[in-house]
Amino acid sequence: MKKLLALTLALCMVLALCACGSSAGSASTSAAPSDASGSGDVITIGDIGPMTGSLAMYGTSTSNAAKLAVQQINAAGGVKVADKAYTLALDAKDDQGDPTEALNAFNELTGDGVQLIVGSVTSACTSAITSAANSAGVCLITGCSTADSITTESDYIFRSCFKDSYQGSIAAYYAYKNNFKSVGVIYCAADTYSKGLYDSFCAACKEHSITVAAEASTDTMDAVDFTNQVQSMVDAGVKFIFCPYYYSAVGPYLVPQARSAGYDGVIFGADGFDGTCDVVSKGTESAFHDVLFCTHYSNDTDSQKVKDFVSAYTKAYGDAPNALAALVYDAIYMYKQAIEGAQSFTAKDVQAYLADTSNTYECVTGTFTLDETGTPKKGAVVISIADKDGKVVQNLSETIDSLDW
Repeated sequence: MKKLLALTLALCMVLALCACGSSAGSASTSAAPSDASGSGDVITIGDIGPMTGSLAMYGTSTSNAAKLAVQQINAAGGVKVADKAYTLALDAKDDQGDPTEALNAFNELTGDGVQLIVGSVTSACTSAITSAANSAGVCLITGCSTADSITTESDYIFRSCFKDSYQGSIAAYYAYKNNFKSVGVIYCAADTYSKGLYDSFCAACKEHSITVAAEASTDTMDAVDFTNQVQSMVDAGVKFIFCPYYYSAVGPYLVPQARSAGYDGVIFGADGFDGTCDVVSKGTESAFHDVLFCTHYSNDTDSQKVKDFVSAYTKAYGDAPNALAALVYDAIYMYKQAIEGAQSFTAKDVQAYLADTSNTYECVTGTFTLDETGTPKKGAVVISIADKDGKVVQNLSETIDSLDW
């Protein structure tokens, strides 16, 4: 009996060792698929954005766009690597527009083995996860975070949007082109996005002899009272104000309060103004005149690629896409191109492809290459927001391909 028991125990140990060896071997042979996806035939892309909170409109639209891109890619045969077609899957996480939650979402995704992530939407949230992505060797393409500091050379962070130094210059260029010699600025000094745009706008104004005659700030991007700030603009006599805020403050508060204070000049914003028309308070529609913003894209173009995207998005979700949706849609397709170009979906190989500045991406928001920091080289559009028969709408005002000072 003792010999039989010993033999049985020995046999169990051998089987256990074989099982461990089998498990290790399996992990090794499927390292590329599982590292990026957690499943042999599926590549999972993580998606981080504000699905809830004050910026939920952004998170919903970008997540919808990512889902649409994934569905289209899969319907067209998936992603091809080494004569094999892989299905894309999307794992979306809500960061609530909060940097701490963004890092929690990132850690949850990477804990599940995801190597390729899109996100986040705001610069503050994306800034919270860039160091972690670089340390972990995880690819991150942000569709919408424009702060200059988001991307640097030779790292794992890329984007499909232009950066704030360019966007701020466009605002100053618009003022210059339209002969505004004196301007004002209202911004949030505590926010990465708003402060970065303020800095780049003021620098461009100084370079081109535009006087920033009035400056005012708020402590938060969620400010609801701009009375003192707009009054300082009125007192300074400026007719152009640059206001880098998000739609959630612009529509219900900033614009109506500016008009109530007697300011009747231009209110110019950045891409954060996108969505303003959807949050205008009833009865304040007449306040929306001479309100403009620069952004990455317009639904109103002759591009067949844009028309197809708008049609598909509208059919799927019932509303036309905003610019941020288009940027995240492009980010998913950038991953598809990078995976197929690298013939691998490990983060290291995808990063090498994205870091190659000779690669061209033909996207909804334009055809572009990435510079050495991973930022696209492309133009912008200026959108006007106006009251039309009691309804606030936005229209393409002009396209800016280059800054001709």
